[in-house]
Amino acid sequence: MAKVSDLDAFKFDQSKQVIDTTKKVRIGIIGTGWIAGSHIKKYLEMPDVEIVGGADLIEGKAEAFFKEYGVENVQCFRSHKELIDAGICDAVSVCTYNATHAECTIYALEHGVHVLLEKPMCVTLDEAVAICKAEKASGKVLSIGFQPRFDANMQMVKKIVESGVLGKIYYIQTGGGRRHGIPTPFGTTFIEKDKGAIGALGDIGCYSLDMVLNAIGYPKPLTVSGYVSDFFGKDPDYFVSEGKPAEYANIFGVDDFGAAFIRMEGGIVIDFRIAWAMHLDTPGDTIIMGTKGSLRIPSTECWNGSIGGPLKLYQRVAGKDVITEFPMAAPNKFDNFYLKIRSFLDAVKNGGAAPVPSSQIIINQALIDAINTSSKLGREVEVNIPEI
Repeated sequence: MAKVSDLDAFKFDQSKQVIDTTKKVRIGIIGTGWIAGSHIKKYLEMPDVEIVGGADLIEGKAEAFFKEYGVENVQCFRSHKELIDAGICDAVSVCTYNATHAECTIYALEHGVHVLLEKPMCVTLDEAVAICKAEKASGKVLSIGFQPRFDANMQMVKKIVESGVLGKIYYIQTGGGRRHGIPTPFGTTFIEKDKGAIGALGDIGCYSLDMVLNAIGYPKPLTVSGYVSDFFGKDPDYFVSEGKPAEYANIFGVDDFGAAFIRMEGGIVIDFRIAWAMHLDTPGDTIIMGTKGSLRIPSTECWNGSIGGPLKLYQRVAGKDVITEFPMAAPNKFDNFYLKIRSFLDAVKNGGAAPVPSSQIIINQALIDAINTSSKLGREVEVNIPEI
């Protein structure tokens, strides 16, 4: 098996930018739960950021959050509207429940504030369309929080596909999951219907879909035959075995497994599956099959935004079957979450394009919505994304 040691063609540019600290971005954080901690840690590493405000529905939670991270002189509010109406923010991170992503983002955009929106983009396609319309009308930057885009190995996947070495792509298998991984580290907000709204599909499924869709250029989706289930989340014994209250099973209102057969424009089909919990180590590696070659992307035990091992390219050369292995890329100088935040700030300051544009992620959201719809109807559905 051949190994590729010279990865210059796939190298990620890690050169450090010169940051203009004379022009600071005033940042607000909407929703001060678990993921907000990752945002504030990176904002505190940015010399051109001033954290000026925060909002949380729970009284005193925002104040405690900023105190925990040693951030002083921050104005705290009980709603996103109060924070935005205060007029103190140039940009916000939306870190709220999935169910409120759309309303918070739309309100910020309509009031002239740039938005870094955590994944999943929202819950339904209709919400995604409304977000994109608000973005277009506002002229502000809206970037979606897909930090795996900045991983060197993920970027290598895209570079290999774009090189044409696989030929015409016709079949993709993708997915992933956790053997025991229903996320309840800080309570039940991920699994409650009125808060999480969607489960494994939105939490880690959106990442898996983005990995392959971004690699092939986000073609137009045509039809989806989807399936979702909640066998583990509805089982009290599962939570007891995880050291959680059995009552969590009564609260559980989202999916813990999803699967779909997706037809895309250009004759590409995607075989997708994702799990929060399963009696299996992995539902399979990601495979991108083409007429000239195929690419195997090893799965991970728990989706972490990268890949589980060296990429392998399968080809037939001079009548012989060959496998070329691409070693794992060296870690970026900056971690993926830092790069997500930094790229957003640079777009805000320089008037650039959103690093992870809504024009792509609306397709991701449309597929998640279609999987849920198809599962409820018990049949294949068409995917129709309106012009924005």
